[in-house]
Amino acid sequence: MSEVNHELMANAIRALAMDAVEQAKSGHPGMPMGTADIATVLFTKFLRFDPTDPAWPDRDRFVLSAGHGSMLLYSLLYLLGVEEMSIDELRRFRQLGSRTAGHPEFGHAPGIETTTGPLGQGLANAVGMALAERILNARYGDHLVDHRTYVIASDGDLMEGISHEAISIAGHLGLSRLIVLFDDNGISIDGPLSLAESGDQLARFRAAGWAAVAVDGHAPDEIAAALEQAQTSDQPTLIACRTVIGKGAPNKAGTAAAHGAPLGGDEIAGARANLDWPHPPFEIPAEIRDAWRIAGLKSGHVRKEWKARLAAADSEVRGEFLRCARGGLPAGLGEAIAAYKQTLSADQPKVATRKASEMALNIINPVVTEMIGGSADLTGSNNTRSEGLATIAPGDFAGRYVHWGVREHGMVGALNGMALHGGLVPYSGTFLVFSDYCRPSLRLAALMGQRVILALTHDSIGLGEDGPTHQPVEHLAALRSIPNLNVFRPADVVETVECWQLALEADDAPSVLALTRQGLPTLRVEHTATNRCARGAYELAGVDGDASVSLFASGSEVEIAMAARDILNRAGHPTRVVSVPCFELFEAASEDYRAEVLGSAPVRVGIEAAVRQGWDRIIGDEGIFVGMTGFGGSAPYTQLYEKFGITAEAVADAAIRRLGELA
Repeated sequence: MSEVNHELMANAIRALAMDAVEQAKSGHPGMPMGTADIATVLFTKFLRFDPTDPAWPDRDRFVLSAGHGSMLLYSLLYLLGVEEMSIDELRRFRQLGSRTAGHPEFGHAPGIETTTGPLGQGLANAVGMALAERILNARYGDHLVDHRTYVIASDGDLMEGISHEAISIAGHLGLSRLIVLFDDNGISIDGPLSLAESGDQLARFRAAGWAAVAVDGHAPDEIAAALEQAQTSDQPTLIACRTVIGKGAPNKAGTAAAHGAPLGGDEIAGARANLDWPHPPFEIPAEIRDAWRIAGLKSGHVRKEWKARLAAADSEVRGEFLRCARGGLPAGLGEAIAAYKQTLSADQPKVATRKASEMALNIINPVVTEMIGGSADLTGSNNTRSEGLATIAPGDFAGRYVHWGVREHGMVGALNGMALHGGLVPYSGTFLVFSDYCRPSLRLAALMGQRVILALTHDSIGLGEDGPTHQPVEHLAALRSIPNLNVFRPADVVETVECWQLALEADDAPSVLALTRQGLPTLRVEHTATNRCARGAYELAGVDGDASVSLFASGSEVEIAMAARDILNRAGHPTRVVSVPCFELFEAASEDYRAEVLGSAPVRVGIEAAVRQGWDRIIGDEGIFVGMTGFGGSAPYTQLYEKFGITAEAVADAAIRRLGELA
């Protein structure tokens, strides 16, 4: 490619970016204009991507972590010839129903590998993608899995705390197929980057175990040479590309004015003159578009060769590869879980649900071999490492367990990337109280509909002596407020394995399992093949005739509800108990089923060692709630339950008082 052709191709990106932002009267033109040279070199010379089959499993992944510069990605997809990304979609940038949202959204168009915009998240996703590639390569070999992950990141990405966690993980594991191109333009929204940042990014990355090099981000040969060098590195690579934000704009280039607002008609006219781009808005001359389309076809033969290798692979290997790539679960899972439930109902063990989770994983992991576990330095507390899971370590990716270290935010961001990559089902653990540290990543998993599973243990004041810093009270309500996130809180060993099954079957949503530290008895003593947790709530113990009281509880408080039922029944007040392991699934159930489970008892009581928020949907505004109204305390958990009045006696007394008021 000649220098002239490169310049014309890069200027096509610049023109489309400034025109789309101007038409929308909203957006970020400066970043695409500044990184157009970087993207042109990457996509025309290095990235293995086929616009005729953008989801080809062995393609290189490209993550635009600097999602505010979304017009860079949209322009590239249009120019390369992705059918769904038409010029009309670019004209509809940031408009309702368009594929070209303000920030890239996974699923809106092929070639958008992840949802970015919250800075640093794309970088963490890319770490997960690069890790997934190495894990699958260890399983299937170079002939089926052999690709790289590229990122364009901004200074904002590198300032966010998640970036520290992400680059540390990548450096430790030696993810050499991860290459980050840093848009080093020295500008932030507030003005010069020097207002808030004076660190040395190259030194920072090198200290984390990365190779790092600086280039002129407008010199194609320098960019290409750095990318070539990165291909041979045994470390992940940072390429710091010094760029001019809004390159070409006569007055706003190199300033914060080019960052987050349309350039304006006069500035765009000046940019067209500076770039020698006399063409009308959204018009790309045929010869330039053709050059891009030819570049888009360069990997077609690579994809076809890969398909031939897949077709020639052993039929069992091929079938397993394709099943995992599609996200389907193995046929034997349901049978294994049903048999295990029958054993549990017979044996009736009393264990913490965190231990019940480990027991469930001992059954599930040998069947669902694509599951990759882990923990944020709490393996022995979270019980996420089932029997036989070898550690994934630098240079050895044949295992199935990741020690993420104390990096909750980066961990879940990477889990998102593993799920997005495909072929694996990632899960990991930490304490429920530390869900605050990873909430932004978990929210994005929900937004993208990714099957990411978190085992969040020590789920209430039931953890005891560690005290209120570690005792979650508001966290269940906070997590339940995230759309498209299933929050499971199982009451015993049987519910725990049922919740794991539901989390695995939910291939379009992330799941949280909130699990106890304290031991709980088996309540489901009669075996049922049906997954009773599947509709979110069910009657665990009923009455003959009409009930006076309905007790609704989740997790460890279901045991308390059952004991309160005994007290109330002895007092002559027929009482039923409803276990509520998942609010979200209950709300999705049919209206008839919900009405049946809620029942018609005049007194409803909700019981959960957490705040009331969210429970009114079940017990109503007039319902009684027995739970927490503030923070916990440091003491043995039995004393804490007494102190805060979360006992069977307190529940029974409250119900009897209400019955007296209604008499």
